[in-house]
Order: sequence, then structure tokens, then C-alpha cells
Amino acid sequence: MKRKLPSLIALECFEQVMKEGHVTRAAEALNLTQSAVSRQIGNLEAFVRQPLFRRERKRLIATDAGKQYAAAIGPLLAQLENETLKMMTWGADDRVLTLGLLPTFGSRWLIPKLGGFTQAHPDVQLNIVTGLTPDDFRTAGTDVAIQYGNGDWAGTLAHKLVEEEIIAVISPALLKGKTELDITAFDRLQMTTRPSAWAEWMGHTPSTRPGNTQFENFTMMIEAVRSGLGVAVLPLMYVANDLASGQLIAPFGGPVKSRNAYYLVYGQDRAAMKKVQVFRDWLLSMRD
Repeated sequence: MKRKLPSLIALECFEQVMKEGHVTRAAEALNLTQSAVSRQIGNLEAFVRQPLFRRERKRLIATDAGKQYAAAIGPLLAQLENETLKMMTWGADDRVLTLGLLPTFGSRWLIPKLGGFTQAHPDVQLNIVTGLTPDDFRTAGTDVAIQYGNGDWAGTLAHKLVEEEIIAVISPALLKGKTELDITAFDRLQMTTRPSAWAEWMGHTPSTRPGNTQFENFTMMIEAVRSGLGVAVLPLMYVANDLASGQLIAPFGGPVKSRNAYYLVYGQDRAAMKKVQVFRDWLLSMRD
């Protein structure tokens, strides 16, 4: 059954004339001609079979029927506009993916690969944030994050990306003139977020404590080792190029597999989001 509805343009003209009280100003606001607005008002009055305005000189005065009709359709037009705007932006929140990254892992492993994702999914915009921990990445509005650990974080889904090997490295300049390879002769640099790294690589708790020099991220720590500040236990993936070029050396022993690994993590409440799904599927296909 066909609905008995007037045209939308007629309703827009009626609403604007009610606001302005004048056809000319209503026409200017709607970017229409005065005659077009007058014609639409006439069409609407014919449709509802009621006079909606009284004509007094160059002004239109709303009748009681016009006032009642305007009060009734105003909220309906506003609701129609709001719902239309919602539809026009449908899925907009699914086009921006906020990705939490560990800085060094991001720069050394993930970011060089991200060009492939943006080419495959140009409709998804990446928003990258760094420095988030497993405790705060969801409260920061992050959709997905790369975390280091055992993969067991409450309320999340985790997919293993990369296992890690760690190795003790040093600048070759520090070994010049040394006749013995005594690791305790050097300042053992420490990561604040990896307090057990030395014990893990050595296989036991060191008999002497690491030095007092501590770092909050691997990038700074790697630069410190290159500069000859001491010896450090670092992820092999972060120093592989330095070892290959000879800028760093590993004379104290080979790499040891870490107990933990790098994971793609996201909250269970985001698992159904298309942007999360496409990024997860793409990233898992990038695993070495």
C-alpha cells in the first residue's frame, strides 16, 4: 500500500518558511527561487487539504493547523536526518585501526611489512601508538596490539607471531687488548622491562649483579652497546644486521630461545570487527 506522504522538498520548504516567516528568506536559506518555495508550499497545502499559512502582504502567518503540523513533523525530520547521516557514515569506525606497538619490534619487524597491508586493504587507515603495556592497551582505545609475553592475558585473544632468541653482544672495540673473554669484566647493561634477561641467557642467576646502566627501550640499548658502554643481552632479530656487518659481535656464546614470544593481541569484544579480522589474517600470513 502506497504511503500518504508529501514530498521531502515540500516539507523542507514548509519548515524553513515556518522558521523565517518569509518566503524570500526561506528561498535564500534553501538555495531555491522564491517561486519554487511558494509552489512547494501550495503543493503541501493541497496535499494535506488545509491552509497552513495566511498571506498578509509579503509575509506568511502560520495557521493553527500549520503550527500543529510544524510541531509534529519537526522532530520527525530531525530524526530522519540523523538516521540518514548515520547511514552515510556506516562503518566509518571500521576504517581506522588503532595498533599498539612495542617500539623496537615495530620498527625492526612489523613496520617494514605494513606497506603490504595498506596496499591490500586501502580502505583501512592505520593509527599507530607505542609504549602500551598489556594492562593499558585496551583502556587507551587500541584495537589490536603487539605484546611480548606468554600469550595469556585475561579477556584477550592472542596469536603467536614470532618466537624470540636472545644473545649477548658487545662492540668489538671493547675487546681490543683483551686476552681473555671474561663477560664479568664489562658493564652488563640491563633492560628495565626484562630484569631476568641475563639469567635466561646464562641459564642461571648471575653470581654478580648486572651494572647500574638501565634502559627503557631496546633501540637506546642497542645504540649504547654500539657505542661501547658495555655488553647486553638482546633479541637476535634486533641485532642480526649488526652482527652480520661486524658492528657488534657475540663472542660469549650462541643464542638462547626465550621463554616468551611476540603476540598479536586484541580484546574479545573486538574480535568480530572486520578491520581486526583483516589485519589479523594478513599479519598471521606474514609470520616467518
